[in-house]
Amino acid sequence: MTKDLTSINDLSRDEILGLLDRARDLKQQLKTRPRVLLADGAMAALVFEKPSLRTRVTFETAIRQLGGSAVYLGPTDIGLGQRETVPDVARNLSRWVNCIIARVFEQDKITTLAENATVPVINALSDDEHPCQILADLQTVLEHRGSLEGARIAWVGDGNNVCNSLTLACGMLGVNLRVATPKGFEPARRFTDQAREYASSTNASIETSYDPAAAVKDAEFIYTDTWTSMGQEDEAEQRRKMFARFQVNSDLVAKAGKEVKVMHCLPAHRGEEITDEVLDGPGSVVLDQAENRLHAQRALLAVLLAK
Repeated sequence: MTKDLTSINDLSRDEILGLLDRARDLKQQLKTRPRVLLADGAMAALVFEKPSLRTRVTFETAIRQLGGSAVYLGPTDIGLGQRETVPDVARNLSRWVNCIIARVFEQDKITTLAENATVPVINALSDDEHPCQILADLQTVLEHRGSLEGARIAWVGDGNNVCNSLTLACGMLGVNLRVATPKGFEPARRFTDQAREYASSTNASIETSYDPAAAVKDAEFIYTDTWTSMGQEDEAEQRRKMFARFQVNSDLVAKAGKEVKVMHCLPAHRGEEITDEVLDGPGSVVLDQAENRLHAQRALLAVLLAK
């Protein structure tokens, strides 16, 4: 695979499947071997402009379980693009660490880091994409369904960064995706166009609409995320009104298949995009997704940092 993971597009179909196989094996090994020294002595820098629970903990845990270490650099530690230019940060970190894991606002910062670093750069979330989350999501679908090809996923809510990466991955892997958003909140056209291009050779169906009930019909998985992403807090009240009929609640879930699973990448705004009874219900696989962040990212680090 390429040196970096800036977008899910950096991976081929076979590379994604290979990472998922590796994640499955590492997850199984963890039961008896807490440390598998596939990146012994490696150092990762976590450059984070946004707060994090799952991303920070799972990446730090993953690198340590592989025999490496991590240093965390928060928003006030660097001032990415303000106190120092992004290229200068990339070039300096490349002299000290073996990998840069960045959680940023603008996608340009990820691509600029990758262009100027001599070590792997991983997109741990940007405003455009969240590829590591999607690897964990695919692993979760695989565990619950047994295969990815032909799976039916409904995305309900905001066409955000997670939705963008999911759309690309579904097209690439032959997964049928229906996205339902309010008008004006669809995933970016460049992502759906690329996904449909992939889907032309994988027999996947990539659909967008404004009807959540139609989107979830016969779905095997319903996926939602917060209506207001980091950096959009000023829009929160307006979004709550516009997204009200896109709430994933028991009525909407009942319109899907009887065995439907419910996904959320977390953190959840309970009572907004999803209700407690659904998030904590028997069909919820959100904690499986959260756990699989660790395993998918361990697999990714093992490949990128292999000596």
